Amino acid sequence: MVVGLTGGIGSGKTYVAEIFKSLGVPVYIADIEAKKLMHTNAEVKKAISLLFGKEAYKEGLLNRKFISNQVFKHKSLLEQLNAIVHPAVAKHFDEWYSSQNFDFVIKESAILFETGGDKKCDKTVLVMAPEEIRIERVMNRDQITENEVRARIKNQWDDEKKKKLADYIIDNIDTYYVKKQVNKLFLTLKNDFI
Repeated sequence: MVVGLTGGIGSGKTYVAEIFKSLGVPVYIADIEAKKLMHTNAEVKKAISLLFGKEAYKEGLLNRKFISNQVFKHKSLLEQLNAIVHPAVAKHFDEWYSSQNFDFVIKESAILFETGGDKKCDKTVLVMAPEEIRIERVMNRDQITENEVRARIKNQWDDEKKKKLADYIIDNIDTYYVKKQVNKLFLTLKNDFI
């Protein structure tokens, strides 16, 4: 069983994924794997270089700051970049998934619903937190301004839209409560598999 885990930037979905991992659940973090593929997959690197030009890579490494600036200025570039990266991540996930032997796996993706990735999941989990908390977390984590965080939030669906599609919701306000919710959900998902 594939359980899709998602949430807006700064919602704490990676923290939730880590709790599942500590319970023995195999976890696939799509964003991390996408970054790896952009550095290591020859086809992906070639396509990104064709799309963004010579500045896309510096000394063989993805020029993330340059790419970020380009995609946040030009939405069509973000769509084209996603069209390169998402199929490569989907293929990589399928290969990873086929080697797992737990009752279920977690596929963590920031834009699970936006990309239609939820349709390839048996269940979906949405992690939510108040926007002000999310903004503060991302500012501290990424050392960026409030306006930069808000610009990223604008590129994602709002929680109300995602709530309608999610099978389960985890409210991430304090760590104790989150762990309690994840442990309960873990047992529910284990029982669903049986």
